[in-house]
Parts: sequence; C-alpha cells; structure tokens
Amino acid sequence: MLEHTITIPQRAPRAKRRSRAWLAAAALLALAGVGLWQACATQVADLGSVQQMHVHGVYSALDNDEVIVLVRHAERCDRSNHACLNDPAGITREGSQAAAAVGDGLRRLGLAGADTLASPEVRTQQTAAFVFGKPIETQDWLARCDDTFARAALAHKREGHNLVLVTHSGCIDYLERRLGVAGGDRSPGYASALFIRKGSNGKAELLGQLNPNQWQALLSQTGK
Repeated sequence: MLEHTITIPQRAPRAKRRSRAWLAAAALLALAGVGLWQACATQVADLGSVQQMHVHGVYSALDNDEVIVLVRHAERCDRSNHACLNDPAGITREGSQAAAAVGDGLRRLGLAGADTLASPEVRTQQTAAFVFGKPIETQDWLARCDDTFARAALAHKREGHNLVLVTHSGCIDYLERRLGVAGGDRSPGYASALFIRKGSNGKAELLGQLNPNQWQALLSQTGK
C-alpha cells in the first residue's frame, strides 16, 4: 500500500506575524497621513473672476491696504525662442506686452499708489518698467530666493500701503512653501501675480493668483 505524506504548512513565528502586522498598520497610517496632509495643504486659489476675488477677500484687502502682490518677471529671453526685447539677459518682446497688461490690471485694481520694489536682475527691472511705466527702485533681497525672503517681504509692507514686488519664481516658491502650499501647486508662470494679505497681527495669508491672460476677462466683468 502506498503511503501518502501530507505536508502541513508551518506558521510563521508569532514575533514575525506581529512584526508584519505592525508594518502593515504603519503603511496604512502613512498613506492616511499623506492624504490628510494633501487635504489640509494650502491651495492657490484662481482669482480669474470677480466672484473669486470677492470670495477670497482680495477686494476688501485692497481697500484696507493689506495686500502684497508678488509679480514674477515676464518671459526670459535666454529660455525662449521668441525675440528678445534688447538685452539677452532680459525679457522677450512678448514678455514686455504681458508685463504691460499686468500693469494696466494692477492700476485698475487701485494699486497705482502702492509701494513698488523690484529685484535688480535685468529681467525683473525690465518687467517692472513695463508694469509701472517707469524704472522703479531695486533691492538685492528680492533676488535672494531663500528662507529669508518671506520675512523680508512682510517687513517691507508698510501699514496703510499696499505693496507690489517684482521678483523670481524661486522667491515666490519659498513664500508659498512657508504658507503651506504643496509642491505640485507651487508653479508661478511668467508675469503671474500672487496676492497675499498681511493682517493686523503681522501674519501672511495667501489670497490667490492671477495669470497674465486672465486680467482682461476679470476687468471686463468689473467695468473698470
């Protein structure tokens, strides 16, 4: 008679089973933490309509002189196939037109009397000249895109005066990071304008962003 051998699977030692359970629980907690962080991360609101400007408090902040606007320089000549304005270290001709449109939009929002500063780089100086219709004061800290930028921006905001800063994507990125914006949402385009409120407590609040192609539609809704 043939004998049949039955193999009984061996159970993993209790310590290993416990270790696997802990690893599985840790993985689930990590996934839950990532989901919660993404849900709680600060979002960059699209301000391309009058309704959104009201919802996110931009108009009231402007009226109360609480706003800091960070304008990224227009399209760089050295990273584009478009014709340069003049200096290869500066912006393109198309970029100068975008900057002029941003300047028109800012003035029609009531920011003609705002304090204005720009980075000393050629591309930011040229952008600022088209935004404001004239050369404006430059300060070196506006080109230092590091952890000091956010503090410097808030420190230069005077009470009773809105502030417009022409700077770089890296500097805007640092400020957004300090305000809790997730990495995938920190992508300011050329000549975009990021609106920040500095409240009476001295803290910054992100209001939202306008891209250069949104100004005309926004202002047509206001009739300004």
